[in-house]
Amino acid sequence: MPAGSEVPLCEAAAEGRVSDVEELLKAGADVCEHDSTGISPLMHAAKNGHALVVSRLLEAGAPWNAVDKAGRCAGDYAADNAHQDAFDVLLNAGITAELILGAVERQSKKKGEATNKSYLDERVEYSEDRLMDEESKAVMMAWESPLMAAHAKVVCSAGGDILNVGFGMGIVDTAIQGYEITSHTIIEAHPDVYARMLATGWAEKPNVRILFGRWQDVIPQLGTYDGKHCYKA
Repeated sequence: MPAGSEVPLCEAAAEGRVSDVEELLKAGADVCEHDSTGISPLMHAAKNGHALVVSRLLEAGAPWNAVDKAGRCAGDYAADNAHQDAFDVLLNAGITAELILGAVERQSKKKGEATNKSYLDERVEYSEDRLMDEESKAVMMAWESPLMAAHAKVVCSAGGDILNVGFGMGIVDTAIQGYEITSHTIIEAHPDVYARMLATGWAEKPNVRILFGRWQDVIPQLGTYDGKHCYKA
């Protein structure tokens, strides 16, 4: 039986049939519908390297960071099967989503602060390659490493004192540690993430300083930095 055959959109996506995917979407097919294995059309397209189908599904509203029953997202499927084109489409979608989210948060500061407080009150859970919130939504995933590495390269280009807001899985902070810098300050407000940092030895690293608190409260007390990266406000 072909992959996703019980869900026409999944089957078309898995086989890379762009025109069929477009027709199904026009007919009202649910872009988020999963097949019996828990895999969405976007994941099927990514798994089989159909970058154009991935793009069409994203344009139709498929969430780039949705995960299956095993906690794997479309980016994982593309990366695991060495489909660089599909991976790049998903990575660019993630970058765009983060930029849009940042713009919205800046335009709605009060709402953003309320959302931040809600996040800080939630428990988070680590697995081998992702950080999940209470609703099992991926807050950060290992496949975002290329994006984080690029950020680290930019902020560390001049060396000096580096500030990162939001530890997450430690992807960008690990990348930052690969550069010759004077100091590395990390602000983290979530108690579970902070506990994880302490448990994994980040407080013992020679040039690392961890500040527990919301960046809005902590940054006014700090001096200037040569490079800054903000993962989660």
